[in-house]
Amino acid sequence: MADEKKPKAPQAGAEGKPQGKPQAKKAKPAQAEVAAEVASGKPARPKATNRQTARMRDRYYKDVLPALMKEFDLDNPMAAPKLEKIIVNMGVGEATQNAKLIDPAVGEVGQITGQKPVITRARKSIAAFKVREGMPIGVMVTLRGDRMYEFFDRLVNVALPRVRDFRGVPTKSFDGRGNFTLGVRDQLIFPEIDYAKVEKLKGMNITIVTSAGTDDQARALLKHMGMPFRQ
Repeated sequence: MADEKKPKAPQAGAEGKPQGKPQAKKAKPAQAEVAAEVASGKPARPKATNRQTARMRDRYYKDVLPALMKEFDLDNPMAAPKLEKIIVNMGVGEATQNAKLIDPAVGEVGQITGQKPVITRARKSIAAFKVREGMPIGVMVTLRGDRMYEFFDRLVNVALPRVRDFRGVPTKSFDGRGNFTLGVRDQLIFPEIDYAKVEKLKGMNITIVTSAGTDDQARALLKHMGMPFRQ
């Protein structure tokens, strides 16, 4: 039988690589647009993200901001008060006797806020309370950006209405510089907490820091954003 003809292997070049026409890499459309903008001297546009903006943030810029500018007769929207950060602080005094009680508090605050909290420690020793410097005494988390707006949304629309015999939050809990502090007696008002897994009720303080210069502006800001103040 005649030998079958084998396909010829491609001839190698000087460097031992098969010869052929080099294929030019096609630039991605987004990269091509950025390269064209840089070549023309224009600043490159930031990359678009698919993350949805918090609902309360949209409400602030669409409804609350124009209402505040009209109420306080402001010409510059940057002068209108706005939320800067929200601080959630849970004290665990029993942790001075049993340090393991800090772990449930860390988990619960993390579930409520969606952010890992920081363990707060005693700054100085107090013999009367059996507290030594450096002991864990609570947990704290600071929320900014979309997480801040999402937490505020859940607080005023979901958590506070679940308080038993709720009649509204006090209107005098301001510090004179536009910051509002709210005390919560137990963590069960938040739907993220499983009632069956809670060993002990723990209260917390929620501080809402605003850019308002006066309490009246901060009160108007929170009222327009849905804070149920007591009549």
